[in-house]
Parts: sequence; C-alpha cells; structure tokens
Amino acid sequence: MNAGSPAIAGRGHFLRARDLGIPFSGTPGQLNALGDVAGVEVGFTTLIEAEGPLIEGKGPIRTGVTAILPRGKRYDPVFAGWYSLNGNGEMTGTTWIEEAGFLEGPVLLTNTHSVGVVRDAAIAWQLQRGLYDPLASGAVWMLPVVAETYDGVLNDINGMHVKAEHVFAALDGAAPAVVAEGNVGSGTGMICHEFKGGIGMASRRLPAEQGGYLVGVLVQANHGRRAELTIAGIPLGPELDDIPSPFNGPKIEPNGSIIVVVATDAPLLPHQLKRLVRRVPLGIARVGGHGGHYSGDIFLAFSTANPGVAGREGRWQVEMLSNDEMDPLLTATVQAVEEAIVNVLVAAETMVGINGVTVHAMPLERVRALLRQHNRLVG
Repeated sequence: MNAGSPAIAGRGHFLRARDLGIPFSGTPGQLNALGDVAGVEVGFTTLIEAEGPLIEGKGPIRTGVTAILPRGKRYDPVFAGWYSLNGNGEMTGTTWIEEAGFLEGPVLLTNTHSVGVVRDAAIAWQLQRGLYDPLASGAVWMLPVVAETYDGVLNDINGMHVKAEHVFAALDGAAPAVVAEGNVGSGTGMICHEFKGGIGMASRRLPAEQGGYLVGVLVQANHGRRAELTIAGIPLGPELDDIPSPFNGPKIEPNGSIIVVVATDAPLLPHQLKRLVRRVPLGIARVGGHGGHYSGDIFLAFSTANPGVAGREGRWQVEMLSNDEMDPLLTATVQAVEEAIVNVLVAAETMVGINGVTVHAMPLERVRALLRQHNRLVG
C-alpha cells in the first residue's frame, strides 16, 4: 500500500505532456494542477498487491482512493454544481448539491464496487476529525460525494479491498500543491483509450484583465476507444493500433467512464458552476471521448470564493461574477480537461493485473514522432 500524497516517478522521472512538446492552448497555473486553486488539498491511497491468476478476495489488487478537499481540513461548504453526460456510473450526494447548491465536504474517487465503504468512511472521518457544522455531533447528517469508475479489468474488484483505513489515509494525507498522475490512488487500475489510464491534472490562469482567476481540473480517466484517440488535433489512434489492447481477450466493450472535478477561485454561484461543468465534455471530445452507452461521464465543479456563507441562519452577502464575463472560464475549463487527459496517458505506466492482463502505456516516443510529422510539437 502506498498511502498519502506521493510524488510519482514515471518512466525514470515525472513526465507530463508539455515535457514532450505537446502543445496546448491557454496559460497554466504554477503547478498546472488542481491544487493551483488556493486552499484545495489532494491525497491518495494506492493499493498494488499480488500477481497472477484472479483469486477473488486475494487479488491481484490494483485500486485505491483519491481525496479532494475544497478548503482543506476544515468545515466551510463551497458553492457547487454537477452534470452527467452519460449516467452509467455513480456520484453520490449530487441530489443534495442540486437542491442546496453547496458541496459540504470532501470529494472521493474510487472503484465501482467500493463506493459504499468509501462513503461510510468519509462520514466517520469527518465525525472523528470534528469537521461538521455547528450542530452537535449527535445531530449532524452528511451526504458525502463519492464517484467511481470500473477497474475490474486489472483489479480484483469483487474482493472489496478498499477499506476505511485507506480512505482515512487519503484524507489525512491530503495536502496542497500536490501533483500526482497516472497509476495513483483511484486511478491505479484504470484504462484510457485502451492504454493505461488513471489520474491526471491541469489548470488555467486567466489574464489579469479577465480577473486573473484560476481553473484547476482533476480527471479519473477510464474511458475511450483506441481508434478515436486524438492528441493536439491529430488522430493518433489508428497509427497505434498494433499495440495490444486489453480488450482483445475478454469481450468487454472498450468504452469505460471518466470522472472530472473542476475547481475555481472565481466567484461563481451554483447555477454558474453548472454552466462551467457542462463544458467538460468539450475537453473530453478533443481527445476523442464521446460518452458511449457504457460510459459513466459525471462531472463536478466547485468555487472556493465566498468563504463562510453556508451559515444556517440569517442573511448572507455573496460575490458573483457577471454571466457576461464567464466566457474565459468556460474556455479555460475545456482547455484544462483536454490537457489533464493527455497528462494521464503520458504519466501512466504499463500495468499487469488479474490473470496476466496487460495494459500498455502509450508509446511516448512514437507519439512524439507522429506529432513531429504533423508539425505539432513545440520547443
């Protein structure tokens, strides 16, 4: 088990898409990650154990937990909005977000069959750490947000290996300024465009004349077909179809799912955050995702502006950006989602899972050569 917020060593050192000269529009924040939005903390628990044939309950294990804390380890709900492009998946707590407009605790990501234990552990963690509103602990109630994608191609998903202590470790280990991608946390067993997938991040900073706001993105990419993979506007999938797909054996549709969490420090209200999060699919489409029937494409956005406005009594004044000034934020969201998915594919390493199933990493040198042929590399 690898708990906390590790620095991920990828192929000798930590590689990201820009390191390869892949071009992207927009200006990233300092980290080019979710944590560029001040106050946001991210943590991981990564579970990798055993090799060989699947023995249900024993492994092999290729899974984990990702934790996102919008304002760190304190109770201060944030305005939020959510959207589902295709609902073959789960994100708990969204009906209350829709109703009340607030995200009241952390966001947790895991595998499909571990949503329940992660949700229950999130409640226990908040109670034990005293992270609830001024109500007494005996009266407080919580509807945690937990999202999932399916890692059962690589992982003993029915073995129920994610436990409460793994959720606690991810939450307790969450920290600001974390950049970790690929085979980490809840992304450990995921597959993206039939290459190894997982966790990816990116961010955009608006110019000062547009408010200087930040948009940060974290994706859990477990979606897409090889044939549709597009990077920097070039359809690369058909050029890479000689690399074995994990779906060539078991008859599993290579559609998968993607969860996206968007954070911003722009002062947006819930209905504006829903507008923002509806732009996420445009970024996914730039890389070739299309939201197929079997895909759970569920997205959440929150704003760290307007602290302290979630009181239970009285009247509260909030700051709101004009709708007419939202265009740069919408564009930034599309750009950051696109780059975060490509960052997944660059960082993720080849993994062997249950029954020797192998999911290959995207071949970076071949991708560079193909992009160079199309004059799409920079630097």
